[in-house]
Amino acid sequence: MTVLMRPQALDNFKVREFQMLIDGKWTDGAEGGVIERKSPGHGVVVSRYQAGTKADAERAIRAARNAFDNGPWSRMTGAERSNILLKAADLIAARSDELAYLDCIESGKPISQAKGELGGAVDIWRYAAALGRDLHGESYNTLGDGTLGVVLREAIGVISIITPWNFPFLIVSQKLPFALAAGCTAVVKPSELTSGSTLVLGEILMEAGVPAGVVNILAGTGAEVGAPMTTHPDVDMVSFTGSTLVGKLTMANAAQTLKKVSLELGGKNPQIVFPDANLDDFIDAAVFGAYFNAGECCNAGSRLIVHRDIADEVTQRVAALSAKVRVGDPLDPQTKVGAIITPEHLAKIDTYVRNAASAGAAVSHGGTPLDLGLGQYMSPTILSAVQPDMAVAREEVFGPVLSVLTFETMEDAIRIANSIDYGLSAGVWSRDFDTCLTVGRRVRAGTIWMNTFMDGAAELPFGGYRQSGLGRELGRHAVEDYTETKTLNMHMGRRTLLWASN
Repeated sequence: MTVLMRPQALDNFKVREFQMLIDGKWTDGAEGGVIERKSPGHGVVVSRYQAGTKADAERAIRAARNAFDNGPWSRMTGAERSNILLKAADLIAARSDELAYLDCIESGKPISQAKGELGGAVDIWRYAAALGRDLHGESYNTLGDGTLGVVLREAIGVISIITPWNFPFLIVSQKLPFALAAGCTAVVKPSELTSGSTLVLGEILMEAGVPAGVVNILAGTGAEVGAPMTTHPDVDMVSFTGSTLVGKLTMANAAQTLKKVSLELGGKNPQIVFPDANLDDFIDAAVFGAYFNAGECCNAGSRLIVHRDIADEVTQRVAALSAKVRVGDPLDPQTKVGAIITPEHLAKIDTYVRNAASAGAAVSHGGTPLDLGLGQYMSPTILSAVQPDMAVAREEVFGPVLSVLTFETMEDAIRIANSIDYGLSAGVWSRDFDTCLTVGRRVRAGTIWMNTFMDGAAELPFGGYRQSGLGRELGRHAVEDYTETKTLNMHMGRRTLLWASN
């Protein structure tokens, strides 16, 4: 039986009201519309945002364009920008409880997880600040006595940053500080479901000394705000995190003006388990990988590919530990699995589970939505006897649903792992490091964890193969992604290779 943490009513709660940030000023939308956000864990309105429109997006893009072309930000030294980013990191740390609380009540993630994400975000801002001072070009004095070549790295320009609802503050922190460190300006659209913490970030950046127009933040829908951010000719690059479907639309929109595009999209990530694995370590990682952030995570380890000899034991032990996972009130520090983002998404998850059961999968644990009196919740679910061609084994459920598949040989495991359209991450478990390394080199995914799962660091690049996206975030090249290279080919003395004169 899953441990339930029933949500408490938010008595005497004051709804947060937010405007949009354009050109250094807090302003209402062009049409005065308002978006209300209900807490998925408590079922009451917790935030109201000014609803952005196409006109607002165009106003923000003009501000970012002017700030880049005529403002001081792109002309500052790397050290000057770095110092401002470090101040921003300190201010984020000082307001981390407030930011974590906003992410918790708007997204439904557990408060303890939200606080952990804020700590990670602070570290990323500091890492980006350091990289901003290290950004440099190249020189070539090997081209002969009369030629000197210099390659510059210049900020690419105006960046449209579009972020999802599942990690509101963490994902904007994987993009914005690196763009700023390079000298770019930005228009940021968080999800209309979880805009609060990103709008507070606007306050923090102004306090840190980021000039007006450098960062503009709008709440709004993809149709109203996101679309013009991907098509406008004054935008030089789009950085998008979200579903593969919307990523494809973003890429098509950006192609109209040949913008640079960075996409971090979906995943259907396997954990491959061999008979010699340390099962005590793996069982916990399997539960964590499946249910972290209620499975609403592109990196979720939603496929267990288990050797047939240990499949029954693994399934039983994962089910037993799943029964101990605390599900419920996101504001309870003991909660491990919080609420599902919307009722519609809960219904989608439930449909995947029911369809899998109808197709022959066995429900080994959970399998149903939970009625806790407030909000919407899904029981941690394990589906066994899953076949590789089932939808639940190939498509991103984006909920706390774990599919168990089996294999007999390493070749089988690798084939199953690579048989889908995604390639974001994977895990492999074996005491034989040759096995781990062989699987790690042959599974087509951007990150391979060996005898661990979903660890991360700002120094390590993150992104996917195939329909999991384009490009990489984080890592030592992250600032370079927001730059263009320019070659200066300099001739010294008179030209000796005359053409028309001979």
